[in-house]
Amino acid sequence: MSQRVTHYRWNDLPRERVTDSLDRRLITGDRMMIAHVYLKKGCVVAKHQHENEQLTYILEGALRFWIGEDQQETLVVAAGEVLHIPGNVPHKAEALEDTLDVDVFSPPRQDWLDKTDAYLREK
Repeated sequence: MSQRVTHYRWNDLPRERVTDSLDRRLITGDRMMIAHVYLKKGCVVAKHQHENEQLTYILEGALRFWIGEDQQETLVVAAGEVLHIPGNVPHKAEALEDTLDVDVFSPPRQDWLDKTDAYLREK
């Protein structure tokens, strides 16, 4: 049995409107997911955690992150920088300017696929 290779173009993928200030495009494999996440300045991603290991690579803009249950650790990740978040580490983010980030998850985020990611959809 041969594996199928798939070629994608970001601009050909549907852009999902999650909230008025956050859109995304997703590509999912068997054991990983990559997403373009578009955040408008001021967009806040509420504190959450997930089993998935995460890499966040900022292509444009900047995000401020709060890390940990008590959110004591803060850092800014700007264009050209990458943040690694191990599974089950609580984190929150805010777009300091209009931002495009590439998020890579392993395994894929099932809550993103089935739209049960309520923490993103809250106003």
